[in-house]
Amino acid sequence: MHDPAINRTSLTGYAAQHVGFVLDPATRVATLTLNRLDRPERKNPLTFAAYAELRDLFRALAYADDVKAVVLTGAGENFCSGGDVHEIIGPLTQLDMPGLLAFTRMTGDLVKAMRACGQPIIAAVDGVCAGAGAILALASDIRYATARSRTAFLFARVGLAGCDMGACALLPRVIGQGRATELLYTGRSMDGEEGERWGFFNRLCAPGQVLEQAQLFAAQLAAGPTFAHGMTKKMLHQEWNMGVDEAIEAEAQAQAICMMAQDFQRAYQAFVNKEPPRFEGN
Repeated sequence: MHDPAINRTSLTGYAAQHVGFVLDPATRVATLTLNRLDRPERKNPLTFAAYAELRDLFRALAYADDVKAVVLTGAGENFCSGGDVHEIIGPLTQLDMPGLLAFTRMTGDLVKAMRACGQPIIAAVDGVCAGAGAILALASDIRYATARSRTAFLFARVGLAGCDMGACALLPRVIGQGRATELLYTGRSMDGEEGERWGFFNRLCAPGQVLEQAQLFAAQLAAGPTFAHGMTKKMLHQEWNMGVDEAIEAEAQAQAICMMAQDFQRAYQAFVNKEPPRFEGN
């Protein structure tokens, strides 16, 4: 007999060490904050420990019953400046090939964990959003930003290829092949207005409101049919590698699964009773 409690967990009370984590019990929205307030001039760079903690946290989110949506943001009016020059870039120059490959696979695993967790991830971007920070925004499902945000895939500017953490797969699908190629070749900054025009950002907000607006949207999604949202996210990801006929069949199976969920029954009964539906995620 299937036990629905198997492999499920709770993140209530989770204490992060290298990123901020706040779970709102009313909305069931978790806010993850990239914060290096000890060195604000570095604009929230990532360290080895922060990469690993984010990877493990998103893996845990895949099994968390008490989190229905996630907001990813940065502290101090900046999102993330990428890998810390002194704590990551410098040490990488001293590693051998096996060590370098272990690092690049670990950072890629973070993106895999973000795509594999069923909750919608909304990035709230202000200020600097560069390098690996730009990848974190890209790997999110929805991106809110400000006009003053500056997004740059900086890898070419430090002598590296633009193919980092899935950028060559993800970015063309979001903004198109030609635009993605330009950004990955040049490493130039894209401001918020250009990012919205190109489809990278879903919405521009006032600087003091971007986090609040992202959280409100996350709460709206968390109050909806979260089982179905998780299926939508999974199919959006899986259908990249399918032909149209395969995708139609996969969606037929996915939708049939959703029709077995109690949320579907609740929505029908609410319609019959002329009431708003109340979704519970099962």
